[in-house]
Amino acid sequence: MSSKSQKSVSKKDLYKDMLLIRRFEEKAGQLYGMGHIGGFCHLYIGQEAVVTGMNAVMIEGDQVITGYRDHGHMLVAGMEPNGVMAELTGRVDGYSRGKGGSMHMFSVEKHFYGGHGIVGAQVPLGTGLAFANKYRENNNVSLAYFGDGAANQGQVYEAFNMAKLWNLPVVYVIENNRYGMGTSIERASSTTDLSQRGLSFDIPGIQVDGMDVDAVMEAGRKALDHARSGNGPFILEMITYRYRGHSMSDPAKYRSRDEVNEMRQDHDPIITLKEKILDDGDIDEDGLKQIDAEIRKIVNEAAEFAQNAPEPDPSELYTDIHLEETA
Repeated sequence: MSSKSQKSVSKKDLYKDMLLIRRFEEKAGQLYGMGHIGGFCHLYIGQEAVVTGMNAVMIEGDQVITGYRDHGHMLVAGMEPNGVMAELTGRVDGYSRGKGGSMHMFSVEKHFYGGHGIVGAQVPLGTGLAFANKYRENNNVSLAYFGDGAANQGQVYEAFNMAKLWNLPVVYVIENNRYGMGTSIERASSTTDLSQRGLSFDIPGIQVDGMDVDAVMEAGRKALDHARSGNGPFILEMITYRYRGHSMSDPAKYRSRDEVNEMRQDHDPIITLKEKILDDGDIDEDGLKQIDAEIRKIVNEAAEFAQNAPEPDPSELYTDIHLEETA
């Protein structure tokens, strides 16, 4: 595969990526409950099709930046489960040396420019990545992910304006999981079709079934082709759903149990893809169970690695604060 070629991804590959995110997040939730993960922890359970589908249609060198619900974005980018889990548990072998935790991890090698703790902060930063791509003429696109809550932040619209003014190669992926931090989109937004939020800047956008990985891939190709062809930014509003609360400390009493169960039973992205795979006949139920067993083994090993890795030395409090220039 050349450095600028389109990935070749099978349904089985997509299933593995989505299942890895699901099992990893379930384990992270367990470790949080046991006290091994401190601070904030925002799980991606239910939203796996969005980042998996978008990752499948990216090319080498495209960048990703997102908010703090970021574990899934890291895993599909190719970051190692051991390193991600070690960071969640505050260990020195984590991607930010155990000092960033769940909300702040980065890998320049994998073109992942972070989860960010400030709501909406990643949008102007992702726009800056696109500016660099255009300046360097490297044919790459920046993907800036943010949620329905962040969609109401002022800095988002400042970034939209600059992105279209300079026709920057950026795709804004709005992961609309409907409840922001705990308030339904109907109560928080005067207009709820977030795909049209760029109209005043002449930025096109579409709504996508974010619970269907095939729909995500189809829309993702369109958006990436648009941006890569020099036409400027594109907005994808992914209509998705998180099964857990906003964070591990959120009891999510603002929605009914019946609503969550209905989404799990009738719209789960992994079950939907599993049914398509079985219909195709390329792999049977036993084969899918074997994949699940392999994924569980990877996740369990990551959890064991993270719990046994050393904590940072106290001297690390004073490192990675300033960048010293060298002559």
